[in-house]
Amino acid sequence: MQSHEKHACCGGEHKQTTAAIRADKNIIYTCPMHPEVVQVGPGSCPKCGMALEPRDTHVETDNTELLDMEQRLLICFILSLPTLLLVMGQHIWGTFISAYISPATTIWLEFILATPVMLWGAQPFFKRAWDSIVSWNLNMFTLIALGTSVAYIYSVVATIAPGIFPEAMKMHNGLVDVYFEAAAVIVTLVILGQVMELRARAQTNTAIRALLNLAPKTARIIRSDGSEEDILLEQVQVGDKLRIRPGESIPVDGNILDGNSTIDESMLTGESMPVIKSVNDSVTGGTLNQTGSVIIVAKRVGNDTVLAQIVDMVAQAQRSRAPIQKLADVVAGYFVPLVIIIALITAIVWGFWGPEPRLAFAIINAVAVLIIACPCAVGLATPMSIMVGIGRGASSGILIKDAESLEMMQKINVLVIDKTGTLTEGRPTLSAMVVSDNINEDEVLQLVASIEQASEHPVGAAIVNKAKAKNLQLLAVQDFESLHGKGVAGTIQNKRITIGNEMLFTDRNLAPNPFVDKVEELRKNGQTVIMVNIDGAFAGVIGVSDPIKPTTSQALQALRQYGIRIVMLTGDNEVTARAVAGQLQIDEIEAGVLPMRKGEVIKRLQDAGNIVAMAGDGVNDAPALAQANVGIAMGNGTDIAMQSASITLVKGDLNGLVRAYKLSQATMKNIKQNLIFAFIYNSCGIPIAAGVLYPFWGILLNPIIASVAMVFSSVSVILNASRLKRASI
Repeated sequence: MQSHEKHACCGGEHKQTTAAIRADKNIIYTCPMHPEVVQVGPGSCPKCGMALEPRDTHVETDNTELLDMEQRLLICFILSLPTLLLVMGQHIWGTFISAYISPATTIWLEFILATPVMLWGAQPFFKRAWDSIVSWNLNMFTLIALGTSVAYIYSVVATIAPGIFPEAMKMHNGLVDVYFEAAAVIVTLVILGQVMELRARAQTNTAIRALLNLAPKTARIIRSDGSEEDILLEQVQVGDKLRIRPGESIPVDGNILDGNSTIDESMLTGESMPVIKSVNDSVTGGTLNQTGSVIIVAKRVGNDTVLAQIVDMVAQAQRSRAPIQKLADVVAGYFVPLVIIIALITAIVWGFWGPEPRLAFAIINAVAVLIIACPCAVGLATPMSIMVGIGRGASSGILIKDAESLEMMQKINVLVIDKTGTLTEGRPTLSAMVVSDNINEDEVLQLVASIEQASEHPVGAAIVNKAKAKNLQLLAVQDFESLHGKGVAGTIQNKRITIGNEMLFTDRNLAPNPFVDKVEELRKNGQTVIMVNIDGAFAGVIGVSDPIKPTTSQALQALRQYGIRIVMLTGDNEVTARAVAGQLQIDEIEAGVLPMRKGEVIKRLQDAGNIVAMAGDGVNDAPALAQANVGIAMGNGTDIAMQSASITLVKGDLNGLVRAYKLSQATMKNIKQNLIFAFIYNSCGIPIAAGVLYPFWGILLNPIIASVAMVFSSVSVILNASRLKRASI
């Protein structure tokens, strides 16, 4: 009984026994280099031949393929080494060895030692090569299988039936030279390369494993009767009360009910300085409680926690493909058939016009071409750098949704940036209030706060907080309206209250503002001004201030040094916007922009030929974040903003944006280095392997040396990509 899974990449079917699927609990696997390849249960990618990995990052894997390859490497090494020594001994100590072992016996010993290597050790490569031929996705395993099988089969025939070969191909002892050692050593070296690659791929996921390990395995629950008990993390439910003692990791996302402490949030933000937390403050699962004992109520558990979402985002991003990888894929698609053609031409040229023994030269040089041309370095060049780069970003508080965003980030030349919550702290406070005659200020504040309690805008939160600080009771609201970018309205005790900006008051033909001078003064001080109308009469104005983040100016200056234009985008009045822009030396502003028009501003800049990044934090920024070439959300913003963005800065600090830009530059530079090396290596290695230097200097490339060079090319790409872990960003 077979189970079949269609693959998006080739439309082919890859079979797996039902028993194997059951053993794998229906886990979905995908290829890290070709994420469009998806199947139930483990297997190999039909495009590149690499082992598939679980798509669910929370699945525990046992590195089966790595363990299998390590076992094959050990046994193949034990068998290949004496095979190589026998050949070397014949060349170096031929007379001495011949006194003990005849040349014919030596060849048969080589056959006995090399055969298990070829029939067992190379089995995974031949299977992948066959899959590549069936699906017509020729890859590195196609070349390896062709090269080693040609050398091995030729040697077997020469061993069993040497009489069928012409005398010109025979040695002085009447035997035909064989290449068992080349086939066996090449297979062993390829297995070595696979082991090193699998270990490197495992190490690129250290960022994910480190994040997963941050969450404790247990949590201490406080029962309704006051008793406490340690339970498994999976048993924690929303609403449970949990005690977190000093030095313990916080198990789930929640709010502090009792106590205060300093929390190490470096796993989220990349910043080493702890944060002071007290009652009602939110805490994140995986962060470390340092000093005090606190009691929290669980708000998000399991896969809903911030930590789980970060892990999934990083894993998905590492499996995504950068546009630059398409170039490597296109080249590799033509490259393998071209190499096979070059190998055939090499064999023909040496077979007809080479020196004697021509057939031996033809085979050995064709094999060298097939082995040295393996495009494994080209295939690894982009995915390895992307995986390491995205992991590096995650450890620095930069969550990158996909590889395309990472590549695009270093191309931006315009940064459009929201004011509230992005340039500013996003925690505005009510700083001024002027009301009309014969109206009580607290009464106006009570009515306005009652309306604003249903609003998601930070300005509304500032007004509500002020009312609560003055112990004003919030009233029930009817017929609430949220007029995005303009204000809010509602009815309280049969009074119609309208709160908003001048645009709203003009649209509704409400009473004019009698406090023009005061409004202008507040705006010049960088305050956001909202106006209040009660039952058609102008009631007053409220000024709300939102301090600029301490790191904003430094971050913007660094971005300007990279040649990036800064454009401030805000729904606020132009006077207020210019006051804030003046403090930050921002020359271009787009003020009074409604949420639905923010995307239009981005589109206009893009139509002018710019690569635009948009940074924001609110619900009203989501359309613009989605429209931008790169959307950047502040981690302290709304969920919808983070869902719409390509990059999330966990700390909500614009210095994270600078780090993201530098990380993008470093990653793309690393990819280009890998690709240049891989292409130069192949373009130089193939002609040498084909024997173009032989007529001039008598130089030929032994297939064993070719396989060493092939492994070296892959290792160099892996090592170069690993440098990103230490990149300065």
